[in-house]
This record gives sequence, structure tokens and C-alpha cells, in this order.
Amino acid sequence: MKFIHLSDLHLGKRVNDFSMIEDQAFILERILGIIEAEKPQAVLIAGDVYDKPVPPAEAVRLFDDFLNRLSGTGAEIFIISGNHDSAERLSFGSRIMDRQGIHFAGGYDGSTRCFSLCDEYGKVNFYMLPFIKPVHVRQAFTEDEKAAEIVTFTDALSFAIEKMGVNKEERNVLMAHQFCTGAERSGSEDISVGGLDNVDSSVFEAFDYTALGHLHGPQHVGLENIRYCGSPLKYSFSEVNQVKSVTVVELGEKAEGVCSMQLRTRELVPLREMRELKGKFSELTDINYYRQFSADDYMRIILTDEEDVLGALGSLRAIYPNIMRLEYDNMRTRASAIIPDSEGNDGRTPLEIFAGLYEAQNGKAMDEDQTGLIRSLIEKVWSEDI
Repeated sequence: MKFIHLSDLHLGKRVNDFSMIEDQAFILERILGIIEAEKPQAVLIAGDVYDKPVPPAEAVRLFDDFLNRLSGTGAEIFIISGNHDSAERLSFGSRIMDRQGIHFAGGYDGSTRCFSLCDEYGKVNFYMLPFIKPVHVRQAFTEDEKAAEIVTFTDALSFAIEKMGVNKEERNVLMAHQFCTGAERSGSEDISVGGLDNVDSSVFEAFDYTALGHLHGPQHVGLENIRYCGSPLKYSFSEVNQVKSVTVVELGEKAEGVCSMQLRTRELVPLREMRELKGKFSELTDINYYRQFSADDYMRIILTDEEDVLGALGSLRAIYPNIMRLEYDNMRTRASAIIPDSEGNDGRTPLEIFAGLYEAQNGKAMDEDQTGLIRSLIEKVWSEDI
């Protein structure tokens, strides 16, 4: 059974106020070409189809065209909602689309959609679990006393998977959109509150392959069969060194509880690369320097000149029209503690940030009772829909 694993299209996304729609249309063409060449029996899109719950019209048109052409390949298509999607909007018309081989899983209601495909070795069951929080599972099982005890994301996933009734003698594939403990984040992803969205990968033990979405860097989590395929485009300068790809999976026969599997990737070459350039203004504007690569790429330029260069942005844009960020790294910026070399937060959890603020304001650290109260409030806020 051959299938292709995709995720995190983020259609309609803007990066540093640049629309990515042209780049997304280009990369979807590349993906369609790979699918047509590979001829898989299924295509899996593991969440975050759109970048916003209410996507712009151009993003909806792009996905509509992609789905129309994808359905023409003859592959069954499985799509789950991610944390960026509106589950209800994404799955509109899903019962009609089921008849065309396009299957959506929107919001979680306690049941997990499952479709089975067959090959020479028998069935492969595809379980479609959309992005869930502990509150979603508790609300879906209000009459189950065990559900009331769900606190963590691992609790929620474990409970939801238990309710699926997976037959481990058969070949099983799970689609999910969560953050697994130990996986590596990128700057373009949502930052969790103190790691409270962590899911232990052991919850996926019943599946021969887990097709994950949510993280933009392609990677395994522990075992080879628990995998993030990554986003098809770079959406942050923290992803500059990543090689974007689609994941091609082939499941063979399952014997004595072990399913043979072959996994490979097909690289995706974008319309425009994302690059970081660092050096003096005179160096970066030297033709012998910038002719080494496409000057149309998306650029983060860091000037190391000690004095600000008058009109630097305009002069640089004449050479590099797609400058997303222009910054300085010199003695002045370092002395001001604003060295521009990172994105996102400083690595502290919300509890640590609050504790630092409390100590600065009150001249003493929080006691155990205060720390416990703040920790419980943070966990409550993160686990609920707000």
C-alpha cells in the first residue's frame, strides 16, 4: 500500500507581510507532479490546510483547484483539520465529497472517522483524528467518569485512541495533528504554553504508521513510523536550513505484529528560496557576491556596518526585491542587547516568566501555594477553548 503524507499547507499565509499565495500555487503543482509520478493509493493531508480559520478567498480557490486535480489522480484523499483550520468550514460538504473519494475529518465528537483500503496483503485502516485538546475529549464523553479525569494532551490522545477499538492484527495508519514530546519546533509554528500541548509518542503504539502534522520540519519522533512530513514551504527564517519534501510510505505485509515499511522523501524545490545574508553593505551589493544565487529569493539581511547606511533598504531592494527583514548586528546593537538572531520567545515557560515578574515587583519569590495556583491557572487556560 503506497500513500503520500502531506501536512501544514497553510494556504493564504503571509510571511513578514509578503503573500505566499504564488509560492503555494507553484509548490502545489510540484506536489501534483510527484503524486502523478508515484501513483499512490492514498494521499494524506494531516491538518493546517489553511493558515487562518477564515481563509482569504484566493486560498480557498487554490485549495479547490488542488483538490479537483488531486481527485483526478485516482487516489483516495484523507484530510484532517489542524489547529489553524476551522473544523466546520473545512469539512463543509464532506458527506458529498466522500462519494468522490475525498474524506474530511473536522471537529472531534467522540468518534474517529476510519476508511479501509485493500491491497494484495489485505486491509489498511486509515484513522482520521483531527486536532484535539483535553476539553474536546471531555466534552465528547460527558457521561464517562474516566473522561472527567483527562487533564493532559497525552491523556486526551490516549483516551481517544482507546475509543477507536483498533485491531492490532490489521495494518493501521493514524492521522493526527499534535506536538509530540521530543520533536523539534520551528519559529513559524504556534508556541505552546510551557509545553502543555506535549503528547507522549507511546500513545501511537497501536499504529503501523502515524502521519503527523503541526511541526514544519520533517522528522521522526523516536521510531521511524511516527513522522512529521513537515510543511511544503519555508514559513520562517528558522527553517532556512530545512529541506522541504513530501513523504512517500509503502506498507507491506504484517506478520507477527510487525508491518514491513519502506519510507522515502521527494524533495520540493520552491519558486523562491529563503535565505539569510550577513555582511557589510559594500559586500552584499558587490555583483560578484549576489550573482552566486537568485537575488529574487526571500531575504533576511543583517548588516554588520558599525554605522547605519543611509538609504540601505532602498539600495538593497534594487538588488534583492524580496527583502523580508533588514537588521543590524554591530557593537551598538549588541550593547543594546537587541542582536537580531532569533525568532519567537526566549525559551522560558509562562510560569517562569510570571515568577520572574512577581519577584521583580515584590522583592521575593512566590511560595509553593502561589506557584501551584499559577501553574493550575496556566494549565486551565491552555487546555480550554478561549
